[in-house]
Amino acid sequence: MYVTPPEMSAGEVLSAFHHDAPYLFLGGAFVAVGFVSAAFAALRRRHDSLLIYFALFAALYGLRLWIQSSLLGMTVHGSTFYTRLRSGGIDYIVLIPAFLFFTSLGLPRRFERVVGYAMVGIGGALAAATFLFGDSGFYHLINSIGVIAALSFFLIRFMSSSSAERHSPAAADFAVIRWGLLIFVAFVVWENMARLLSISSPKVEPFGFAAFLSTLGYVAARRTLQRDQQLNEIQTELEVARRIQLSLLPAEFPNSTHFRVAARYVPMTAVAGDFYDYIVGDDHQAGLLIADVSGHGVPAALIASMVKLAAASQRAVAADPSRFLSGMNSALLGNTQNQFVTAAYVYLNSESQELLYSAAGHPPMLLLRNGRVIEVEENGLMLAAFDFASYSNATHGLEPDDRLLLYTDGIVEASNAIGDFFGQDALCELLRKTAGLSPSAAADSIMSSVRHWSAKQDDDLTVLVCDYVST
Repeated sequence: MYVTPPEMSAGEVLSAFHHDAPYLFLGGAFVAVGFVSAAFAALRRRHDSLLIYFALFAALYGLRLWIQSSLLGMTVHGSTFYTRLRSGGIDYIVLIPAFLFFTSLGLPRRFERVVGYAMVGIGGALAAATFLFGDSGFYHLINSIGVIAALSFFLIRFMSSSSAERHSPAAADFAVIRWGLLIFVAFVVWENMARLLSISSPKVEPFGFAAFLSTLGYVAARRTLQRDQQLNEIQTELEVARRIQLSLLPAEFPNSTHFRVAARYVPMTAVAGDFYDYIVGDDHQAGLLIADVSGHGVPAALIASMVKLAAASQRAVAADPSRFLSGMNSALLGNTQNQFVTAAYVYLNSESQELLYSAAGHPPMLLLRNGRVIEVEENGLMLAAFDFASYSNATHGLEPDDRLLLYTDGIVEASNAIGDFFGQDALCELLRKTAGLSPSAAADSIMSSVRHWSAKQDDDLTVLVCDYVST
């Protein structure tokens, strides 16, 4: 039970407050640091033992300052649990996360881990004995000797560094942390020595812990600033890369009597692996290429630029899609770091009124004719993966008002909040519904519908719409 002693005067309370004020303030600050560290560990969503042990260490150390304050001792009486907690139990409990923290700082040797876990066991045993049987001077003696020996051992290990450590990128940060550890451990050792030798000494250990926290805070702040600077540089470089990649894509399709072409391209990130190009384009012919590099981001974008070069090298065979893709495969093979490329290429000729189509592991082209959607598929193996890959052509006649749709798999595989794909059927229906729109408006409508369906964009999105106009 808890009672307030009637003989406690206002002067005594004020004197206790003045004595304890710095420690109460530090205790509150340490607890706050512990909670912030625990919250950060939870937000990271991955196990980080060093951060977790530090959070427990800081929070319990702060609570220890409050529990051992004179002011709290004057207001709480008659509780056996509090008495045993205050007289030594909290000291031994703090040992557990403290030495778990020290053993998690990156010391690889087995003996060092044994020392740390031995102190954890000693702390647990002393805490249990104190709560079960009460406080004992013998417990304090064991605690002081163990703490002095173990911390001296860890201090020597932390202050000595190998050549690799001195030249590591984190050497400057670790050097700062070492000084904080030195101050804290020195203060802890001094207080335990003073207790062993019955020397009267002011309580300086919490200020050593504050110095240690300050070095950690300094390092954390410096690393945060460095990360922000690096992030800004990366964002700037990505913006430059985005502009360069967009410059690789063709502008509007050349003016043509028979063909109207529109393209829409929405990358998932600043740069992407989707690519399209107009290989040929004039009054009587059109060669349309669409490609999708596996993966996302910068690696895929670099390979997409290689796809453009590979396609440009095959312009001489632009009228034969199978030879065109075979040539691209030869050019890319062995140069894409095990990433592959799917592609589709269609060649249209208004004079012969036919189209030739070939693909490499790509979704089928859609042909809208007289209100009916036909899937045109003639797939070989993906590009840049197999030296024995071969391709063939599918030949179809061209009829007035035919509309062709080329697209990447990000269109049909776009998923909504419950994981349902947009799908091929929905794309075919959308192609029918937009038949009366211009190629540009139809491409906008398709892209808008897919993005509206998607809970989030998980892939690059590209569409090519081509109308054949007979004169």
